Amino acid sequence: MAASALDSAWEGLTGSFTEFQLATVVTFLLHESVFFLSGLPSLLFERFGLFAKYKIQKKSNTPSYQNRCVLRLILYHVCVNLPVMVFSYPAFKFMGLRSSLPLPHWTVIVSQVLFYFVLEDFIFYWGHRALHTKWLYKHVHSIHHEYATPFGLTSEYAHPAEILFLGFATIVGPALTGPHLFTLWLWMVLRVLETVEAHSGYHFPWSPSNFLPLYGGSDFHDYHHRVLYTKSGNYASTFVYMDWLFGTDKDYRNAKAIEEKDGKHL
Repeated sequence: MAASALDSAWEGLTGSFTEFQLATVVTFLLHESVFFLSGLPSLLFERFGLFAKYKIQKKSNTPSYQNRCVLRLILYHVCVNLPVMVFSYPAFKFMGLRSSLPLPHWTVIVSQVLFYFVLEDFIFYWGHRALHTKWLYKHVHSIHHEYATPFGLTSEYAHPAEILFLGFATIVGPALTGPHLFTLWLWMVLRVLETVEAHSGYHFPWSPSNFLPLYGGSDFHDYHHRVLYTKSGNYASTFVYMDWLFGTDKDYRNAKAIEEKDGKHL
């Protein structure tokens, strides 16, 4: 019954728009909706001092500094993200992107999305680590680190070159598998929710890192933002095992050990 309803809804959607429109403009609007709706709460929490006991850092961004982030994000998304979606459509089509019925079986969707997460995390780790070398940090990545106290929307606040550089990690998995557009949308939504949560600046009792093994989350990534760029570590996007394998989480682990020993938040 649920599958039939989903098929009917998808048939209506594909009957109302061309595949090009769905893969570009509709995808962009879906991204914007999920990104801003999931990212605005942490901005408002910080602005109005809500849930202060769950805030990782005691510092807060000023309203003007928050507004600056939002305005630049809109500019970057319209001038960078949307054109990339438009011009990459032929490449995705060549790689096998489709939007027609039937929708993929749920096992195919789940396996592909898991593959995307693992592959993206691996590529992102090395790309992010490269961005912390002196030249690339100074000229590119330092823009993202202008917000040493992150909130959800700062997750996509970055130099246009970084958007393209690290964005490759997000699209390479789908490009390799040639997914159904439904799977691509699900991957995009989950990836946006993950990076917004990691940059939220809040660690709640219900935060995913409290329940999902190997998941980094907000506490893991917040440390990356609040220390000197040469010592930050915690380069992976989603999971913690890459930083553990290559020893780039040692300072974070030491800080957490001291915190637990002293019974207070550093």
